[in-house]
Amino acid sequence: MMLMFLISALQALKHGITHLKRLHQVPCSKCDFFTNDYRLKCTVHPIKSCTEQAINCVDFEPKTKAINIKQRSWWKLRKFI
Repeated sequence: MMLMFLISALQALKHGITHLKRLHQVPCSKCDFFTNDYRLKCTVHPIKSCTEQAINCVDFEPKTKAINIKQRSWWKLRKFI
């Protein structure tokens, strides 16, 4: 009985690892349309955002430097607060 439990636990762990690897392929946080707001995560595909359906998003647009500069300046200001 302990052997069956151990095999079941190892299978669940393997399934969890493969699922996490798949979720790490979701490109939403690197997209220009991603808002990082819980009410509207993506302006183009709000229902698909941050799910497995967004892995091969045809509207994916890499973040521009202007957005990255804004984020960096906010982090610089946060250090002084």
